[in-house]
Amino acid sequence: MPTSVMWFRRDLRLGDHPALLDAVAAGPDGVVPLFVLDDTLWTRNASTRVAYLSRLLAELGDRIGGLHVVHGDAASEVVRVARQVDATSVHVSADFAPYGSRRDDAVEKALREHDIDLVRTGSPYAVAPGRITKDDGSGYRVFTPWFRAWQQHGWRAPARTADDVPWLRPDGRTHRIPDAAVPAGLELPPLGEQAALERWHAFLDDDVADYDTTRDLPGPDRTSRMSVHLKWGSVHPRTLLADLAPLRSSGADAYQRELGFREFYADVLHQRPDSAFGYYNRTFEQMEYDPPGDDLDAWKEGRTGIPIVDAGMRQLKGEGWIHNRVRMIVASFLVKDLHLEWQHGARHFLDLLVDADIASNQHGWQWVAGSGTDASPYFRIFNPMTQGKKFDPDGTYVRRWVPELADVPSRHVHTPWEMAEPPAGYPAPIVDHAEERTESLRRYDAIRDAR
Repeated sequence: MPTSVMWFRRDLRLGDHPALLDAVAAGPDGVVPLFVLDDTLWTRNASTRVAYLSRLLAELGDRIGGLHVVHGDAASEVVRVARQVDATSVHVSADFAPYGSRRDDAVEKALREHDIDLVRTGSPYAVAPGRITKDDGSGYRVFTPWFRAWQQHGWRAPARTADDVPWLRPDGRTHRIPDAAVPAGLELPPLGEQAALERWHAFLDDDVADYDTTRDLPGPDRTSRMSVHLKWGSVHPRTLLADLAPLRSSGADAYQRELGFREFYADVLHQRPDSAFGYYNRTFEQMEYDPPGDDLDAWKEGRTGIPIVDAGMRQLKGEGWIHNRVRMIVASFLVKDLHLEWQHGARHFLDLLVDADIASNQHGWQWVAGSGTDASPYFRIFNPMTQGKKFDPDGTYVRRWVPELADVPSRHVHTPWEMAEPPAGYPAPIVDHAEERTESLRRYDAIRDAR
């Protein structure tokens, strides 16, 4: 009887998992539950993400009696494991990110030399990147027409759960997942497939109906918190879309749109892999930027003297997550108040976010910076004080993360420097927003006139 290998990556679940179903069908005599520790992704800099992933792998391993974990180059290790159990096929959910695509191509080539198939089934998306195109076959650059085409295309129903999988370990034992310390002061979010589904159903019961009006408010935080589960595949977006389908509310519509943005950015990155770290709109390469220095450190540490910015950056360190509205505010402050290139902020987010998705993160930053697809116009510069007053009017969010401002009256919580006696221990603003806005527009005018 044949065996197979199920190579887990960003699909750490058992339900709604077409690749796992294919692995079971191809390996009735045994399926190896493989995970490869890849030094390119398992890095010291990404300590928050690695700490979460190590615990997520342990949780999945406990559910199935242990993962078979190996460490090294995937092209070598996947072949070695497959040959060790005489597997005829290795099964994966297709990876469309630049690094993952190159890695999988290398593994496929290495497996082919031993007459072993790499079988790609499904992906982390409801609709695989590259599937939605214009009539001429080219990709979309603007979200709204892409979103209409995505909805019209549709997606498959959730797959059934694989039952009674004949798990197989090549040497009769599992391998220990390396310990990964949780950074000081960080509280990791709940993890695993069961936690994802529980959180999702609670959101459906309590918050989805008015999500369109509450999603921008960081104080009550009534968002779904599903981004980390989507990142690691504890749940598939197809499952969420199936649950949203019968709902008739503006909140459910708004949530589907947010899922669409995730898939749109994956599609854009698939079209333009260079935009992971380079400018989608290369005109912005000519912009005058400042070198990173003490201002970047102040931004990272949440001590800019701008309350809503500092609250967001401290939430990032404390939870490995930031409310989406606040992500836009802190990103705009970095690019347009501190005049730093977006890559500095995007890299910091990739290191500290538990939900760090390369496509969504990089293109979200480029949207704010004005250099991405369907980008926010560069001259749309977020005023962090105005944003704070509008979306955190009573200062609930700021006080939660900036305790130095706990006793500041609401009318001053976003502008504490206006008080006769500013709160002790909290820094003055490191920049004047009005002045930096004028400077940003000057720099933008310079590249616009040069085109």
